[in-house]
Amino acid sequence: MRGSPLLLCLFSVSCWVNLLPTAGDKIFHLGACRVSMSMAEIRAGFSAIKANIQSRDPIRTLSILSHPHSLHKVKSSDRCCITHHLFTFYVDRVFKHCRTEDSFVNRKISSIANSFLSARRRLGQCREQNNCECGEESTEKFKQILANYEGLNVTSAAMKSLGELDILLDWMDKSR
Repeated sequence: MRGSPLLLCLFSVSCWVNLLPTAGDKIFHLGACRVSMSMAEIRAGFSAIKANIQSRDPIRTLSILSHPHSLHKVKSSDRCCITHHLFTFYVDRVFKHCRTEDSFVNRKISSIANSFLSARRRLGQCREQNNCECGEESTEKFKQILANYEGLNVTSAAMKSLGELDILLDWMDKSR
């Protein structure tokens, strides 16, 4: 029984260490929630495939994520909500329809998708604990993003959304 306090201490320290962001992770303050993500890893993965993905976009006159319904104008209190919606949007609609004949590109997409899935899970837990509500403005902005997406065929919309990932990443970096 003398080892029990030591084991409890070691267990507590290991749990605490697992909660700390790893090297390269950034912590995002999204309303009442804080989420860490490895932006360097996501950006590196996206940079490696960006030209390939954007070359598959046949409609360059339309944007899914940008003006006039810019993310940059979202109130700080709504960032938790719209970020969760966007992570869900990318995980459930975009990444699953972005398959190419290039296995390298597919692996990068899968890696980015896994990062979004983990962040969405952590953000969802925080939203539940803090009862984060979506404001009308963020709800309208997200509805417009969905309308832009649904106005295209599934594959084109998914590739366009993935090609615009840097818009979302830049917005997240500015909201830290």
